[in-house]
Amino acid sequence: MILENYVAIDLEMTGLNAKRDSILEIGAVRVTNKKIEAEYQAMIHPHMELSKEVIKLTGITNEMASAGREMDEVFPEIMEFCKDYVLLGHNIIFDFGFLKQAARNRDLVFERCGMDTLKIARKLLPPEVKKTLQRLCDRFGILREHSHRALDDAKAAQELYEILESKYESQCPEIFVPVPLIYKVKKQSPATNRQKNHLQELADYHNITLNLSWDTLTKNEASRQIDKIIVQYGRIPK
Repeated sequence: MILENYVAIDLEMTGLNAKRDSILEIGAVRVTNKKIEAEYQAMIHPHMELSKEVIKLTGITNEMASAGREMDEVFPEIMEFCKDYVLLGHNIIFDFGFLKQAARNRDLVFERCGMDTLKIARKLLPPEVKKTLQRLCDRFGILREHSHRALDDAKAAQELYEILESKYESQCPEIFVPVPLIYKVKKQSPATNRQKNHLQELADYHNITLNLSWDTLTKNEASRQIDKIIVQYGRIPK
């Protein structure tokens, strides 16, 4: 089965847990009849300070992130961009989990079939070959201006897929069949007043400036922020 219509997508996040962390950047390319017809890129305001690890990995600074748009504005756009196309990416279920969580939080349905270049590479390439996107780009001569930036990685995944398909689809057509993406999520509840008060008390006591959106703060986000402050600065003495 030759996949002619799909959206290659990649996300950068504030962390690795879709139930706790947030989407920071979305990049996507829409392919129709085997040709890229459109690109999409958006930076999303995370309403928090980025970790040093995220900044080092992506090159996205707090200044860049704070200039981003709100997820409530971006999400309908990416849903429209994806249409009902197959989603393609390197470890696509990871990105899909964040998108589905964002949809569930907004009482929207987001179900898609997917194609995973990581799974394809694992099935077709020798075990000793590293299967990271960077290593596969090096192996197949795929150039990226910026690694770990959403649009560049989405383009790389798209190019990688086309290379793998052209080389191996005739030999192993069953590997190139899209499958439903399954990821279970629950709507994230808003932070309680008790959590917000405790978080503000910690910030005041330790003289910390919080860069948060109090109106959209979830229970998980509030708990993570509280734990982060306690680990770094300590509890408020009784």
